[in-house]
Amino acid sequence: MTEILRQATLAPSAANLQPWRFLVIDSPELEQKLLPIAFNQQQVVEASAFIAVLGDLECYKLAEKIYGMPVNEGYMPAETAKSFVERYTGMYSSMQPEAIRQKVYTDSGLVSMQPMLVARAKGYDTVPTGRFDKQKFMEAFRISERYVPIMLIAIGKAAKPGHPTVRLAVDDVAL
Repeated sequence: MTEILRQATLAPSAANLQPWRFLVIDSPELEQKLLPIAFNQQQVVEASAFIAVLGDLECYKLAEKIYGMPVNEGYMPAETAKSFVERYTGMYSSMQPEAIRQKVYTDSGLVSMQPMLVARAKGYDTVPTGRFDKQKFMEAFRISERYVPIMLIAIGKAAKPGHPTVRLAVDDVAL
């Protein structure tokens, strides 16, 4: 799981602020806690684990750490990093909450596909769901209001093949 999440965090994000956070739910007790919150979806108890993808509405508060890392690695001059920290801290701290929320949702959506692709490459199956009571989830798992729940991702080995599906043709989706 650590390797799946490590590779997932290579996803791009606005200003490289990486607003995603993960909560791994992998014990029977936590799965039972999640079951009613996820409207009794069977994959909650059948999956080996669930990854809850959360968005950090205060991700900009880590800008110094984020931009200090490339400085320490010799990838970026300290003055450039300082400029980025000042720019993005100022920008995010003055943005309307809904604008920050939109950026966080977009970036967290980008990262959400990553563990699914990495897990598949490692021979695991996944199922994403947004079908859960987000408020009850936040309360049950004692998640701070700093974070917003984005989605849940079931991960494990499929007990049976998934349902056949269809997709719109490229001509139907390319404008």
